[in-house]
Amino acid sequence: MSPRVTALRSERRGRIAVELDGERWRTVPVEVAATAGLVVGRELDRPALRELRRALRRFEALASATKALRHRDASAQRLTQRLEAASVAPAARVEALEVLERAGLVDDARFAERRAEALAERGFGDEAIRHDLEHQGVPAELREQAVAALLPEDGRARSIVSRRGPGPKTARYLAAKGFGDEAVEAALAGSVAADA
Repeated sequence: MSPRVTALRSERRGRIAVELDGERWRTVPVEVAATAGLVVGRELDRPALRELRRALRRFEALASATKALRHRDASAQRLTQRLEAASVAPAARVEALEVLERAGLVDDARFAERRAEALAERGFGDEAIRHDLEHQGVPAELREQAVAALLPEDGRARSIVSRRGPGPKTARYLAAKGFGDEAVEAALAGSVAADA
């Protein structure tokens, strides 16, 4: 005969202590107890234990994912990699990601747009931005959309030239920041023309 839930006692930090046949068994998050249908009198047979384990894995995956998003936004691929590194089971990873996407907490288009804007404001050119977005796991189509939404690269390069002054040192700086040859040439030529 399978053990039976004889008591559910509230613990601190949103956890429930579960008693089986009058003996303390373990504590689980309230959400897990509710999802798995733990109620006093329920028999914990194999199917019920499997459901409890699944609910616990889902909860832990979601908790790990939201913790990763607490301080900074992330792409779906980057978040999946973090969950994999945390040894979250594949099915739980997928489910956690789907929940976060439905809630709007994971959105690759929004992430790409914000990341591209932040990098552009920090003086990066289009190629460096594309490379960073690729490294962050953003799909190619969304990378291109994010870069296309930015102010034109040659205008951003002119702004840097106006601050740093024209010359070979600024040209090397712009190239190192991922600006294309055409943008560098246009920015330097515009600066020389303005000085003439």
